[in-house]
Amino acid sequence: MPLERTTRTKTVIAAALGECVHVAGILNFLRLAEAAGWRTVFLGPATSIQHVLEAARREHADMVGVSYRLTPETGERLLAQFAEEADDLRATGVRFAFGGTPPVAERVRAIGFFERVFEGGEPADAVLAYLKGQTHRHLVADDCPQTVVERIKWKTPYPIIRHHFGLPTVEATQDGIAHIARAHALDVISLGIDQDAQANFFHPERQDPRRRGAGGVAVRSPDDYRALYRASQCGNFPLMRTYSGSDDFIRLAQLYVDTIHIAWCAIPIFWFNQMDGRGPWDLSGSIREHQNVMRWYGQRGIPVELNEPHHWGMRDAPDVIFVVAAYLSAYNARACGVRDYIAQLMFNSPPGLSDRMDLAKMLACLEIIAPLAEQEEFHIWRQTRTGLLSYPLKPDSARAHLATSVYLQMALRPHILHVVGHTEAHHAATAQDVIEACGLARRAIENAIRGQPDMTHDPAIQQRKAELLGEAQVTLAAIQGLAGPAVPDPLTDPSTLARAVTVGILDAPHLQNNPFARGRIATRIDARGACVAVDRTDGHMLTETERIARLGTE
Repeated sequence: MPLERTTRTKTVIAAALGECVHVAGILNFLRLAEAAGWRTVFLGPATSIQHVLEAARREHADMVGVSYRLTPETGERLLAQFAEEADDLRATGVRFAFGGTPPVAERVRAIGFFERVFEGGEPADAVLAYLKGQTHRHLVADDCPQTVVERIKWKTPYPIIRHHFGLPTVEATQDGIAHIARAHALDVISLGIDQDAQANFFHPERQDPRRRGAGGVAVRSPDDYRALYRASQCGNFPLMRTYSGSDDFIRLAQLYVDTIHIAWCAIPIFWFNQMDGRGPWDLSGSIREHQNVMRWYGQRGIPVELNEPHHWGMRDAPDVIFVVAAYLSAYNARACGVRDYIAQLMFNSPPGLSDRMDLAKMLACLEIIAPLAEQEEFHIWRQTRTGLLSYPLKPDSARAHLATSVYLQMALRPHILHVVGHTEAHHAATAQDVIEACGLARRAIENAIRGQPDMTHDPAIQQRKAELLGEAQVTLAAIQGLAGPAVPDPLTDPSTLARAVTVGILDAPHLQNNPFARGRIATRIDARGACVAVDRTDGHMLTETERIARLGTE
């Protein structure tokens, strides 16, 4: 008669079958099962069929996992016998999974008894998805959550993986997206569109045919976006997102929702305007427009990422301004009604930071924004990535840089890991480059999850974090001091925020001679590997109190 099923914790038992003594795969399977909430029972190596089935009945098992890694012919006979003797258990609803070498797995799959057959090359997160309830051998749309928050929860404790992709033509990009999706390489395709698509999508008269496809795919119609989205609807059904553009922001936002079901919005506060040459708006006007975009997405319950801090880091701003930008980003998102906020943390920006000081900076960013999540319904999701400008040109060095950077990022236990391809310094990633880069990152992720040392407790890291948090409060107070008494909230007021840039409270060396910014700050990487503001004459480090006090005299 059927075994009694209740709401108790599900149980999985597992063993290496017959004379097979190889149990590493079985133990990894059980470790993932525990992460998925199962009670696990390990029966050991070289376990007889009878012992496995007796344990399944005794433990009221919901699933039985067996492994065999010896000769295919012997394995086929053994597993056929196992299937015959276990058929009555399967009839009661017990599920059966097998793991072995590819030659054994091929023969076992032909038996047709096992719900899932693994051959060792599957990503750990794919096995975890199966243990969380995905029952199809090949994923279908219903298996794969189609919102970012649901996808994060589905993949935990693994981060969801994102990668940028866009080739010059729609057709080539469409083919590449399908290839990436079928490879199960990632969870989010960040669609790279060319500059005219970002700035002039609704203004064909402003488009320049000579730069068509410059920097990404030349999407020119809603049907182009729909075709690219359709290409993603296979494999593991990755989500899709793209740039928020530099003009016609709300029209583009509606287009993205209608065509690619945009996973989340990514937008800066201070950039993609006349200051960096990326858009038509002046500084104050673009801040106001960016806030309107945040409100629009927030009203629709779509997550928002402010890709603000790394714009300062990429321009060699000191670490403290990076941290201040992280706070202003989260603060403005919350003020604009965003409920799910994605905090982007780009490591290696500027290049040359030591791992210690890089990690300290990111911990400071997370700690300074954490109190914002204690008020109202404001959820913070951590997203990390490798620095855009940090990759070496040599392919082997670039691969090593990707893997080691991802391993460091895992100290923050990110919810989203944005893989920046190892080809970045040489060429825009092809579909195969994306698949390879995600594979390199996935291995680093798995290594970290298996037992990474907690680097965050390093005394030097904690000391630098505290230093940055204290300095950031000085900078934020200086910004607030720019506003008059009639301004209700200086940290969200576009005029006050713009003035913080023009007077130099927020500044970066790359803004020198920029008509919208002060451009007078000097920075260097100090002996610790931190990026600090320094005196332009003698090079000694300046505190924020000292630096800001000098703004009126320089």
